[in-house]
Amino acid sequence: MRFVKGHGTENDFVILPDPDGELDLPAARVAAICDRRAGIGADGVLHVMRTKLSPEVAGQAGEAEWFMDYRNADGSVAEMCGNGVRVFARYLVDAGLAGAGEFGVATRGGVKRVRLAETGDVTVDMGRPRVFGGSATTVAGRHYEGLHVDMGNPHLACVIGDPVAQLDLTRQPAFDPGVFPAGVNIELLNPVGERRVVMRVFERGSGETRSCGTGAVASAVAAAHLAGESTGTWAVEILGGTVSVTLDEHTSYLAGPAVLVASGELSL
Repeated sequence: MRFVKGHGTENDFVILPDPDGELDLPAARVAAICDRRAGIGADGVLHVMRTKLSPEVAGQAGEAEWFMDYRNADGSVAEMCGNGVRVFARYLVDAGLAGAGEFGVATRGGVKRVRLAETGDVTVDMGRPRVFGGSATTVAGRHYEGLHVDMGNPHLACVIGDPVAQLDLTRQPAFDPGVFPAGVNIELLNPVGERRVVMRVFERGSGETRSCGTGAVASAVAAAHLAGESTGTWAVEILGGTVSVTLDEHTSYLAGPAVLVASGELSL
């Protein structure tokens, strides 16, 4: 099985090229690939296949030739991944499967338009965030209120007073399953300047990760909401670096690095 390894602000992925949709990827195999001791090690798998060959997203084939079939580190299927789609786009260009410029990528969360040059950062149109009111989480016995934001996948973004650097995110934070029946990505953030926040994230199916693209957008939405704003550009600092989130009246954009670091063959 051929693979490529890449990351976006240290949110890392194993990319599995499979243009003709021939790979069998049960959850246990994905989890084995993502295992950091017995496998390649990653926060998730980016399965690359032609959109028209997937019954899930074949209707998007007119807008996007390639489907990002994203899997979490535990093998569960996910709708979208903001850092993942940037890395996916960088792979397509580097592999000669797409040209630099702007093009669409099919995801379970809809077609995402990406823009990139031959090198450098990748910008993704993440779509309009949907806000569904408030909910709460408990982290190591501490209760935090947050904003329920849908980015094609569910988020609970909490602006908190406690320093996020001191939080214990080794265990799944508690959440309301009535609000999030399919689980939720939980962001904890501190405003640290004008339109600048520091964020940590616990992703469903992966645990704490060094970065989360959809979570960065949800965090910017929550910080803007607290400040009484709805538009502008926010810098979101995560453990793996910094990304830029732009909110306008119609959509949101995520910009940041996407780096390919290795390629080879794996046998499990």
